[in-house]
Amino acid sequence: MDLRKLKKLIDLVEASGIAELEITEGEEKVRISRSTSSSQTQVATAPPLSVPQPGSVATAPPPGGAGAAAAAVLPEGHVVKSPMVGTFYRSSAPGANPFVEIGQTVKAGDTLCIIEAMKLLNEIESDKSGTIKAVLVENGQPVEYGEPLFVIE
Repeated sequence: MDLRKLKKLIDLVEASGIAELEITEGEEKVRISRSTSSSQTQVATAPPLSVPQPGSVATAPPPGGAGAAAAAVLPEGHVVKSPMVGTFYRSSAPGANPFVEIGQTVKAGDTLCIIEAMKLLNEIESDKSGTIKAVLVENGQPVEYGEPLFVIE
C-alpha cells in the first residue's frame, strides 16, 4: 500500500475520532487504531493471506453441527455472500417474520437480511432475481466477510 495513502488514512482516523479502521486491499491488510490514553496512532500491516487452492472451500464452516455440513456443500445456484463482518439477522426485530423464506421469489434489490456491525444495522439486498433455494446461516450467528448467506436459483 502506498505511503501517501497510509498517511491520508491516518489523518482521516485522527480527524474523525474513530477508534479503529481496518482496510483490506487485495492481499494487503492495514489496521489503524488510535490509542485511548494518548493521541498517537498505530499502524499494523498483516502479511499476505495464502490463496486457497482451486476446488477448496474458501470460507471456514460456521461453528455448530448442522451449519458445518451446509457450508461444506453448497446447493447449485447464485450464492449471496456477506459483504461485511457482523451478526446475521433474518428479520427486522425479534419475533418478526423473516425477510425471506426458502422457496420465496425475490427481485434484485429486495432485502434478504440484516447484518449488525458496530451497532449499525445494514440491510443486505439481493443482487439477483430468483427463488431462495437455501438459507445458510442461523439467526443471530456471527458472519465473516465473504461467508455464503443465501443461495438463489
